[in-house]
Amino acid sequence: MTDTVESAAPRSPGDLPESVMMRVNHLVKEFPINRGVFFKKQVGAVQAVSDISFEIRRGETLGLVGESGCGKSTTARCLLRLLEPTSGEVFFQTEPDIDGNTETIDIATADRDTLRETRREIQIVFQDPYASLNPRMTVASIVAEPMTVHGVGNSANRVERVKELLKVVGLSPEHVNRYPHEFSGGQRQRIGVARALALNPSFMVLDEPVSALDVSIQAQVLNLLQDLQEEFGLTYLFIAHDLSVVRHISDRVAVMYLGKIVEMADRDELYEVPMHPYTHALLSAVPIPDPAIESSRSRILLEGDIPSPANPPPGCRFNTRCPKAVEGHCNVDEPPLQELSPSHWVACHYPEVAKVF
Repeated sequence: MTDTVESAAPRSPGDLPESVMMRVNHLVKEFPINRGVFFKKQVGAVQAVSDISFEIRRGETLGLVGESGCGKSTTARCLLRLLEPTSGEVFFQTEPDIDGNTETIDIATADRDTLRETRREIQIVFQDPYASLNPRMTVASIVAEPMTVHGVGNSANRVERVKELLKVVGLSPEHVNRYPHEFSGGQRQRIGVARALALNPSFMVLDEPVSALDVSIQAQVLNLLQDLQEEFGLTYLFIAHDLSVVRHISDRVAVMYLGKIVEMADRDELYEVPMHPYTHALLSAVPIPDPAIESSRSRILLEGDIPSPANPPPGCRFNTRCPKAVEGHCNVDEPPLQELSPSHWVACHYPEVAKVF
């Protein structure tokens, strides 16, 4: 095994194995900070995503977790080129055709026509079901819009497809002529899922799809997403800040902090033997339904605020809040993301297994 993700991630798309659907190499996204009214001059940049690399395997769910503002949603939008990456590569391997052949595309540099065609296989479900649906469009128009944009079928075919998709997500086909305001939050999110399924994608980004919903509705939507994944063979990137939700749905989990991936491992491995101090703190905040165990646990409270992504600290990004930080080392040298055990990657100078459950 190689020592870091940087050396492990190949630069050539030809090296992408069939088991990997997406490979991200050294992804960077910066937002310029401009000063001036008429003659704007760039005086800095917000480092939203800072040189991250990871893989998403075909048929799995990769959970991406972290505090608000750590770069999760920005990463997702860069994967779909809804935001232009500052630098890096996003290799996507299409589904095999009838002859078993696949094509690997670098989404970060693809031209307009290639990107348009690739987006038939890559879809997104947004966080807020109240803001992601056009209030002036009926459900039929909303769900059929991807088919209209890509020229799939005629009007009659699209109406039948919309009714079929509404059944798939647990809504009545009779609701096709209703408007979004006539539905609850959970129902609106189901409409968003139906829209994402319209073109039969193979990969879906789920950007905090249940965070705006009631807890009881969250479970229904999560179960729906799992059923759809099993039925259609979907691959998910699941973004969330609720670690309980992530544990329920994910196969592997990557933890982000201030634009960096600090730990990545299989779900059970990460929750049972976390090694990064930031992961320890996140997991210590997850409640346990057993009062006896819960009362015996100690909460890890992080001091200070998250540093500004416009001026991140030198060395390890977490050193300003880390209880194990060593002066002269952690605040000087940035730790590489290393594989410390099989498929368990950690970016820490002093990793330590901690029991948080």
